[in-house]
Amino acid sequence: MKTKKEEITARSAYKRYTSQFKEQALERTDRDGVPKVAQDLGVAEATLYAWKAKRRQTGQPFEDQKLQQAELARLKRENARLEEEVAYPKKGGGVLRETAQVKYAMIKTNEMHFPVGMMCRLLLVSRSGYYAWKRRPPSVREQSNRLLKIEIKRVFDDEKGRAGAPRIARRLQDEGKPAGRHRIARIMKDNGWRAKAARKYKATTHSKHSLPVAPNLLEQDFSADKPDQKWVSDITYIWTEEGWLYLAVVLELYSRRVIGWAISERMTAALVCDALIMALWNRKMPKGVIVHSDRGSQYCSAVYQKLFRKHQLICSMSKKGDCYDNAAMESWNHSFKVEAVHGECFKARSEAKFQVFEYIEVYYNRKRLHSKLGYLSPEAFEAKKVA
Repeated sequence: MKTKKEEITARSAYKRYTSQFKEQALERTDRDGVPKVAQDLGVAEATLYAWKAKRRQTGQPFEDQKLQQAELARLKRENARLEEEVAYPKKGGGVLRETAQVKYAMIKTNEMHFPVGMMCRLLLVSRSGYYAWKRRPPSVREQSNRLLKIEIKRVFDDEKGRAGAPRIARRLQDEGKPAGRHRIARIMKDNGWRAKAARKYKATTHSKHSLPVAPNLLEQDFSADKPDQKWVSDITYIWTEEGWLYLAVVLELYSRRVIGWAISERMTAALVCDALIMALWNRKMPKGVIVHSDRGSQYCSAVYQKLFRKHQLICSMSKKGDCYDNAAMESWNHSFKVEAVHGECFKARSEAKFQVFEYIEVYYNRKRLHSKLGYLSPEAFEAKKVA
């Protein structure tokens, strides 16, 4: 029986990787070390060492400045978060409608930062009532909630603020620490922990052209009975202080796994071709797959359609101006924007590229629990079905 390390080595032996994937993986090895990156990405350590050796031979210097900028941006975000947590007037405003016990708990949390008398006055509770509550021994339920609060914060931070109560409840259940979703939601509300919020949809591709289009073969049916039966694709955008970046993604509908992606400063046909080629490499060149997209000029281009003929893929396109025809892909774009982009301030394009790599290859495919997959990650779902 093969060990886990041998299985990773065997899988990596026949898998091809794009230059973007290699670049981001090597940047991560310089920060976290080869063993950790190999485990997170499912790539053999020998493969990573080979990439590092090739980089040294070609004389391509590692861009330390990029990682330094990314780390500086992360520290700035963490500092801003900590400052917000101790800014009592902002935190206290939403507690006025809560019970006295919740107000007392908040006062106790902030005793080291603000005068007790001021907090009691702002929250409309008496100082004597607070001190009486503080002297009272905590109930079994309160002790349990305190321990649960620590676990919730741990998972919430591990998810980088992306998960709400349902996903956190499932994570804790999988770890053998079950707790009710509503109880978790209440504790999160009391502590001001909210999953990242959504923004409005904005179209990216250009569909006003005279290029030939394909019929809509999916007809809004995004179910799949087996792997590599239906793929969907789209382009989304990321703003940085150096300008726009465009991300093309190919999503496998059976497992909701991102199997192909490419990122560029320009929204061209080459961008969607690179994402499709990566998907073909990752899935070992399957034939007869329905690949659905919108009618953007990039997807209707001659070079993109040539890939379909060469690899015997079946092209499908949404009706004009109907985002629901590609709803599964729009849903992924929504999650990506909410969980990886909104609230971030990318000083450089390199920071955004690093964030994309971390979100897709480390978090989404391998860790993010998907409700449509029975709260499994795409990788775990595929492994379970194959087993």
